[in-house]
Amino acid sequence: MNFINTKDVNFVSSEENVSQDSNPRGEAQIETQNQSFAEEKKVDRFMLQRKSMKKNNNDPQTNRHNHNYVLIKTASRPVKRIAKATLFLVFCLFISAGLLDFLGCLDFTTLAGLKQVSTTIRKPPITEQRFPSQCDVVQNQTQQQIPISENNKNHISSHSRPSTCPSYFRWIHEDLRPWKETGITRGMLEKARRTAHFRVIILDGKVYVKKYRKSIQTRDVFTLWGIVQLLRWYPGRLPDLELLFDADDRPTVRSRDFASQQHPAPPPLFRYCSDDASLDIVFPDWSFWGWAEVNIKPWAKSLVAIEEGNKITPWKDRVAYAYWRGNPHVAPTRRDLLRCNVSDKEDWNTRLYIQDWDRESREGFKNSNLENQCTHRYKIYIEGWAWSVSEKYIMACDSMTLYVRPKFYDFYIRGMMPLEHYWPIRDNSKCTSLKHAVHWGNTNLDQAHKIGEEGSRFIREEVKMEYVYDYMFHLMNEYAKLLRFKPEIPWGATEITPDSMGCPATGRWRDFMAESMVMFPSEESPCEMPLPYDPLALREVLERKANLTRQVELWEDQYFLNLTNTKKP
Repeated sequence: MNFINTKDVNFVSSEENVSQDSNPRGEAQIETQNQSFAEEKKVDRFMLQRKSMKKNNNDPQTNRHNHNYVLIKTASRPVKRIAKATLFLVFCLFISAGLLDFLGCLDFTTLAGLKQVSTTIRKPPITEQRFPSQCDVVQNQTQQQIPISENNKNHISSHSRPSTCPSYFRWIHEDLRPWKETGITRGMLEKARRTAHFRVIILDGKVYVKKYRKSIQTRDVFTLWGIVQLLRWYPGRLPDLELLFDADDRPTVRSRDFASQQHPAPPPLFRYCSDDASLDIVFPDWSFWGWAEVNIKPWAKSLVAIEEGNKITPWKDRVAYAYWRGNPHVAPTRRDLLRCNVSDKEDWNTRLYIQDWDRESREGFKNSNLENQCTHRYKIYIEGWAWSVSEKYIMACDSMTLYVRPKFYDFYIRGMMPLEHYWPIRDNSKCTSLKHAVHWGNTNLDQAHKIGEEGSRFIREEVKMEYVYDYMFHLMNEYAKLLRFKPEIPWGATEITPDSMGCPATGRWRDFMAESMVMFPSEESPCEMPLPYDPLALREVLERKANLTRQVELWEDQYFLNLTNTKKP
């Protein structure tokens, strides 16, 4: 390509238009010499301009001067080639758009304004995988904690006033009352070490554990897993603390040992249940994140399955007897229950079945699905060696729960009332009490159905996982306020994260961890902690519960008295 000044182009054209016939021969030679000299000067000037262009191609002033140059191609492009190229480009765009629409990446109805587009703003998901693909190399544990983004901080601080927690949260104040005046010292905590299975330390939003002895099955593992999930649910919001946990069944801190003023405050010890004679601090049990040994899935998933099972058979079409299935060999009270089963001599309105967990395990747990056990109008709850985790599954079935008088309590049962959420059953006269309860229910169908529904509503709405985490959150916060020492990581303690716990897990244990893993921080603040009971209000609650239970017992006594009088000649 040749770069030629436009003025030179005009000069050349005028020279070429001079007619040779209009000049004599001598003048033609002079003219030819002048023309050659002019051409040489023109070429020299052109070369200098090109060198100047290369040297100053970044100079804006030079670039403006270069606009005086035009690019002349040796061959002009035909118009037809331009048209063909344009058509080809349009064709390619059309094909590409069709392919994107087919793959779902482009919606023509949206582009055309024919489809309403809704925008949902959601927090970014936790970026880490549920479990790393290569568990032999655990990722840097410091990267597993969920950072609080600025958006999350603003979201929490600007959120509307949270709802009030369920009434059973008030018992947190009662469980911690023994240390209200004295606080909790390092010495008090270390006294709880005698029976503890593990120590939990929370520092700067990270969880550390030091284990002392192995628990039954994997209770300790799934309890710790639940604490790790709590910190993912409310990242950065747990205070620094240090606690000791006993994962056995029965409470060990007897209140009578610390009744007099001469004795020091009791050791603070966390466990799954307590009783009226003990001071153990009640905490949600491991089964909320799954009980792998008996194939009971995490609570959130189990609850959905039970709700679906409820829909299979309407309540009034269910079997009109009291149902129980379980292991009778764990406690004398359960063996006593088996005496109430139907026989050739007596029908106590019950249908009782022994659950052989070893056989179930061999046969793949095909006969122990919780969602398939909502087939009777009435279901029996009875404790085992201590409280039983079966409580929430039984009460979620819409059946009226026949609640054998308990000795122990978990964290939520203290918020339930007889004749409102369940029907109380005598523990020292189970058979007659069960017979009367079923008779009353079949005689008062609507009332019995209402009790069953209200008990299930309580379990579904007030013991859902969101409130389980809230209970843990408030309990740990109130506990941390009582500490009179600075929590520290003891020798031998290790940090636990989803990776460090999930990687070694296999089979159902791994599956249940994956199913119960918190994948998003909570979009709401914890529920608002209710005020503690004043002594009078607490007494009224306890008296109301006792009076309602006594009322049922009076009905029962009257029922059998009438039967006796009817049989008399």
